[in-house]
Amino acid sequence: MSGTSEARPPRHRARSIGAVLVGFFAVVILSLATDMVLHATGVFPPWGDPVSSALLLLATAYRTVYSVLGCYIAARLAPDRPMRHALALGVVGVIVSTLGAVATWNRGPAFGPHWYPGTLIVLAMPTAWAGGKLRLMQLRARAAA
Repeated sequence: MSGTSEARPPRHRARSIGAVLVGFFAVVILSLATDMVLHATGVFPPWGDPVSSALLLLATAYRTVYSVLGCYIAARLAPDRPMRHALALGVVGVIVSTLGAVATWNRGPAFGPHWYPGTLIVLAMPTAWAGGKLRLMQLRARAAA
């Protein structure tokens, strides 16, 4: 049964899990760091205060870029099948975003309008695909050179 995950050595599986975790932590750290800078500089209101839709659109934009980057990182560090690793991180993104939406739904204006968490859920898989695609394009360009 070559090619199945059961036939993969433990070190290979650990590298796969590590690739996805590194990509995940890249997204989380970059997102939180940007949030903190924007709050500290007054671009975003103080923590706990309502955030306008325009500012949530800004947050959506940088989270989208960070998600593509994180999924690229997962694909780049993957021992094989880079797109599968990027998409695995996308699934993690869907799960985490859904949990965040459930936890904050109807919790008050400090958590913003419903479109914001819904958008993060919807964008998780397309950004994962884009990150994986960037890695595949890089590999193809390298092979063609």
